[in-house]
Amino acid sequence: MTKLVLNNVKKSYGDVDVIHGIDMEIQSGEFCVFVGPSGCGKSTLLRVISGLEDISAGEIEIDETVVNQVPAAQRGLAMVFQSYALYPHMSVRKNLSFGLENLKTSKAEIEKRVTEAARMLQIDPYLDRRPGQLSGGQRQRVAIGRAVVREPKVFLFDEPLSNLDAELRVSMRREIGALHRRLGNTMIYVTHDQVEAMTMADKIAVLRAGKVEQFGTPLDLFNHPKNRFVAGFIGSPAMNFLQGKVGPQGIILDDETVFPVDPARLHGPEGTAVELGVRPRDLIIDQTGPINLSILEVEQLGAESYLFAELSTGESIVVHQPGQTDVKIGDGLRVSVNRDALFVFDKASGQAWY
Repeated sequence: MTKLVLNNVKKSYGDVDVIHGIDMEIQSGEFCVFVGPSGCGKSTLLRVISGLEDISAGEIEIDETVVNQVPAAQRGLAMVFQSYALYPHMSVRKNLSFGLENLKTSKAEIEKRVTEAARMLQIDPYLDRRPGQLSGGQRQRVAIGRAVVREPKVFLFDEPLSNLDAELRVSMRREIGALHRRLGNTMIYVTHDQVEAMTMADKIAVLRAGKVEQFGTPLDLFNHPKNRFVAGFIGSPAMNFLQGKVGPQGIILDDETVFPVDPARLHGPEGTAVELGVRPRDLIIDQTGPINLSILEVEQLGAESYLFAELSTGESIVVHQPGQTDVKIGDGLRVSVNRDALFVFDKASGQAWY
C-alpha cells in the first residue's frame, strides 16, 4: 500500500509552463482520477509521476521518499497506455512475461504471476494468441495484465478506454473498479470523461490549464463545486448557467425573472454580475413557473428525456425529464426550479457563493 504526495510540482518545456505548482496527497489504496479537458496537463502530470518526464520544480514523494532523481523503472510504478503498447509479434503469454524476464525474475515466479493475472483478467484462454488475434477489450486486458504481473506500488492509467466502443467502455470500467477492489493498490487514472471519473474514483482532481481547480470525492465536487468551471465539468448533462445580477430581493436574470436567494449567499453589492447555476434535473415543468422556454430539440431515451431549449434572451438551457415526454420541438413551456439546488457564481471570478 503506497501513499503519493506532490509538493509544488511544476513542469515546463522551455518557456512554456505546463504544470503550475500542484500540491496533492493521494492516500494509500485510493483510486484517484485526473479529469479535465484536452490540453489541461493531466497526462503530463501522470508522466511526471511515473518518471517518464523530469519535473522542473517541486518534489514527488512515494511512501515518504523523494523520487525526483529515481529512474522510472525503479519507482515501483506500472503504466497502462491508451494505445495498449503491446508487442505484436509476441504471444499474450510473452507480452505478460517479457518485463519480468528483463528484471531477471525466476521462471517459477513468472509462471505464477502470469497465470494469476490471466485468471484474474479472464484472458487465460488467449495466452497463446498474438495481440492481432484479440478484440480491443481483450488487448486492453492484456495491457492491464502486463502491469499487474509487475506487482507495482501504484498503477497509472493514461486514458486506457478511449479506443473502445461505448458498451465496452462501460464493462471495462467495471472491471478496472473490481480489479482495484481485489488488489487494493493505489491507482491513478487519467480521463477526459467525467462519467468515468464519477463512477470509478475515490477522489477526483479536476485540472484546467495545468492547475488543480478542485480535489475531493466525486459527490463533494458534484454537490459543492468550488467554481463555475468545476460545476460545469462535473455532471452529465452539464449544469445550466443563467446570466443575472444581484438585486434587492435576490438574483435578477437577464430576462427580468427574479429568484429569491438567501441574502447570506450573496457576497457582492446590488448590481454585481452573477451566474445562476441549476442542473437539468432540478428544472420542473410547471405552467405557473417563472421561466419561459422555447423547445429546440427533444431527446427521448425511453427511461428519461432531455429537452433542449432557449430563453427569451437566447440563452441555452437543458431540462431533464424522467420517463417519456409529449413535449415537441417548437413548444413553449414554463418551468420552475428546485430552489434548494441553486448555485450562485460570481461572474468576474467564477467562484461559487455559499
